[in-house]
Amino acid sequence: QVQLVESGGGLVQAGDSLRLSCAASGRTFSMYTMGWFRQAPGKEREFVGSITRSGGSTDYADSVKGRFTISRDNAKKMVYLQMNSLIPDDTGVFYCAASGIDRRSLKEARGYDYWGQGTQVTVSS
Repeated sequence: QVQLVESGGGLVQAGDSLRLSCAASGRTFSMYTMGWFRQAPGKEREFVGSITRSGGSTDYADSVKGRFTISRDNAKKMVYLQMNSLIPDDTGVFYCAASGIDRRSLKEARGYDYWGQGTQVTVSS
């Protein structure tokens, strides 16, 4: 079992950068594909990006490609989401998630087994 805790959210202005962190517990963290999702008010949770178990490969939603970068440190049991050039449409609650499926691109929320509680990101114009 894995427990996930996100941090690093906040209120920023358009064009700013922010780095989210996700701390995981459990001895088998390196066996999970990790993903980031976000949910804007009144909208469904949407895929942001995912990273393979080794961290060697990533995939991103088209809306964040070139602006967001996912990385992980298996020794520290951490996953990060570096967000640059933030825009107001990036506003929402950001969740990290863990999946036992070994896949680079894992865009479906139902494919994830564990979720954090989320961290709020608000981008003002």
